[in-house]
Amino acid sequence: MRPLFLIIVLFLCVGELSAQRNIAIHGSAANGAGRRVELLKTSDAISGLESVIDSATIDDNNSFELRCYANYPMLVTLQVENYSQSFFVEPATEYSVFIPSFDWNLDEKRNIFLDPEPLPLVFQNLKTGNVNSTIDSIDRYISNFVSDNYFYFDQKFKPSAYYFDSLETLLRKTFPDGRNDFVDRYKMFQLAQLKYSLKFDSRRNLVNRYIKNQPILYHDENYMSLFATLYAYSISKGTKDIPVYRLAHWVNNLDLETYIDSIGVDPLLRHEQVRELAALQALRESYYNFHYYNPDMVVKMIQKLAQKSKFPEHRLIADNIIRSFHNREESESFSIYDVSLPDVDKQAVSLGSFEGKWIYIAFVRSGDPFSVSEIETMAHFKEDAYKNKNVEFVSIDCDREFQKMFHFLKNTKHGDRFNWTWLHFDGNYQLLRNFQVTAYPWFVLINPQGKVQYDITPAPSSGFLLNAPWNDTPVDESSPSNHPLFRR
Repeated sequence: MRPLFLIIVLFLCVGELSAQRNIAIHGSAANGAGRRVELLKTSDAISGLESVIDSATIDDNNSFELRCYANYPMLVTLQVENYSQSFFVEPATEYSVFIPSFDWNLDEKRNIFLDPEPLPLVFQNLKTGNVNSTIDSIDRYISNFVSDNYFYFDQKFKPSAYYFDSLETLLRKTFPDGRNDFVDRYKMFQLAQLKYSLKFDSRRNLVNRYIKNQPILYHDENYMSLFATLYAYSISKGTKDIPVYRLAHWVNNLDLETYIDSIGVDPLLRHEQVRELAALQALRESYYNFHYYNPDMVVKMIQKLAQKSKFPEHRLIADNIIRSFHNREESESFSIYDVSLPDVDKQAVSLGSFEGKWIYIAFVRSGDPFSVSEIETMAHFKEDAYKNKNVEFVSIDCDREFQKMFHFLKNTKHGDRFNWTWLHFDGNYQLLRNFQVTAYPWFVLINPQGKVQYDITPAPSSGFLLNAPWNDTPVDESSPSNHPLFRR
């Protein structure tokens, strides 16, 4: 009996594991061997928290496989290095995708953050009428109609609601309801957002139509996106009845009860569940409005709301919001001291060896004239900076090829002048994303507590090194004024 029992347990475990990953993406790439592929999703439209749900390395046969779970169509993003493409996945479905031959060095020729390049992605063997093809056709139809009738949608002129009504009528005729509930909702909520953005209808009318006395569709990304659009900054900047300084007073004093009760004066926030969800969005917005709100108290207010909420979805969203704050500032799971990168001799150097020091990091490219110019300025001030033995300059070369850094430092005179720690980013694109590197050169100052000192660290050419903070008194992390969002 015992072997049979074990077989049954094993069968159940395998079945449970399979149920947890009911979507498979089988992929191949023409010239992507060795590159890391990530599958990302946004947890919810309120927090905007993006997370990696699976990852793989493209093997020598240019193949990879990713898996995830969903019980409702879900928007995901396939990302390779700095290139990505989004699409919907459906429960219990397998996908076959192909990445055609691609110029992976494109990001060294132009700034792809200002001028993005989508990851080319070809779906193979998709069924007729699948969600992605249908939604792509809907998006193209709307885009073409607006483009063909641009004059009547342009806000510089007098927009015509008649043309929007025509768009809505023609879209419903071309893509009739009843074939797929998700697609029907997609059409409905996309048109509602477009109608609001073009000012063809008021927030009040749209809330009354789509949100009031309706169940909150937490599982539907398009509904949640519409909710976030309609309630964006409707509370956090003050309302018709409540000035922003009063809202800030309640937040900074953790008076959640008064805050929630008071915003309920708005007829569009009478419903308890809607009001609480809108409050979460407002508190997230308040976190970045440091002119009125203490961000540390905003975090505590969100935590308090999560503790008192009777809606499990709100507790989860509150947790996601706080995690998104951590990801933006310093990330709970990321520490600069855990980073280890190769130096010019290909010896691994841990940034943890500089723990307790000010670390002035320059993300550069050795062939970029702007990077070289800033490095020249660093070299000019290095001797003065290093009089404070608590300072370390670190340049992280972000050229794709290691040999570019090697040649720059070993085969020219630069190595003697730029005599501080040089490391190669070694394909660590997550490191670049953690520090929001979107152009070169890019500078980050880490304080002795291991935290990012500024939202945006000034470049050497700004005169920053003449009056650097390592000459000041130690940072008091307990002071609200020293929160990263206050430091400039």
